Amino acid sequence: MLTTRRGVRVLGAADLASFSALAARDAVVNVFADYRARTTNLDPRWLGGEMWGYFDAGDLVAACHVGANLVPVQCDQVAAQAFAERAMARGRTSSTIVGPSAAVDVMWNVLAGEWGPPRDCRWHQPHLVLVEDPAVEPDPGVRRSTREDLPTLYPACVAMYTEEVGVSPEAGGGAQYYRARILQLISRGWSFARYDDDGRVLFKAEVACVSPYAAQVQGVYVPPEHRGRGLATSGMAAVAAAVRRDIAPAVSLYVNEWNAPARAAYERVGFQETGTFSTIMF
Repeated sequence: MLTTRRGVRVLGAADLASFSALAARDAVVNVFADYRARTTNLDPRWLGGEMWGYFDAGDLVAACHVGANLVPVQCDQVAAQAFAERAMARGRTSSTIVGPSAAVDVMWNVLAGEWGPPRDCRWHQPHLVLVEDPAVEPDPGVRRSTREDLPTLYPACVAMYTEEVGVSPEAGGGAQYYRARILQLISRGWSFARYDDDGRVLFKAEVACVSPYAAQVQGVYVPPEHRGRGLATSGMAAVAAAVRRDIAPAVSLYVNEWNAPARAAYERVGFQETGTFSTIMF
């Protein structure tokens, strides 16, 4: 393994064990970066970017995923500032900065003058975790999606993404990539939904990333005309139960502070708030 006494360098395959130990210090919060490291062996060709490490006295003490998402891992103020300064020198290649609020805040204080203005800033996103059985009865109608569901599932995924992010995932010619991503989640058994008798989506959610410690859920969606019926509560209970049974022992997600109905649904299911994330989107 290459050594660095103090400062930032790009991590590689030889650093995987050290990185995994670092991420495990807060395994649920770091599930995205941990997943990316495990599935790519920290090879930039597969990462679609790089994983940076911050070293102090030769020890890896923090890291940062640098790809479509800039994601700090176990960063104190010094490490977050060091990563931000390197990112500023590199120029913006990420469309999102996301992670624990304290680290994102430090990074943005460095980057704002060079990377701004952002399209949206979401500074207070409760990070939620469920490590026990759901507190409500799971919806028995929720199941894993199949390729045959794609004609109705895909439009629901586009609608959710557009409502949540503010732009369509199909913008700029992204439809082919986004469809491939949905099919990938289906093939892994990470896409869950409830359909009515005509095959229309009533509820859906996906697992975005997985480690031996946790799975992070994303894309929770109920079409507007079906909201207010408790579908999100019982649906998330079903997803959480399936994930904990078949995929990982803990289920995590983060939610916008202003999304009171979603937060209430997750609380009824039994999710506990463990921290705060921030997301800056360009």
